Amino acid sequence: MADLLTAEAVRENLGGLTGWSGDGTGITRTVELPSFPAAIAVVDRVATVAEALDHHPDIDIRWRTLTFRCVTHSAGGVTHRDIELAGRIDDILRSAA
Repeated sequence: MADLLTAEAVRENLGGLTGWSGDGTGITRTVELPSFPAAIAVVDRVATVAEALDHHPDIDIRWRTLTFRCVTHSAGGVTHRDIELAGRIDDILRSAA
């Protein structure tokens, strides 16, 4: 099982990410894309990365607004796997802009 990050470690790691917030219980980022198809294209790309990492975010889709939540459910909080996935989501969002 992955080791949980302390609240301080989560805050430190969030400093290297774009638009993410949260604490030891989970991290989130909400982003608005230019259209519904663009939002779904991002979700599709995130799904491919998540499958490759075998680590999946919770994704809320509201028209063209996406909210990503990362937490390692099996560990009961945020781990380095969540930080890595958040960084990969950031990369996808940068290339979608």
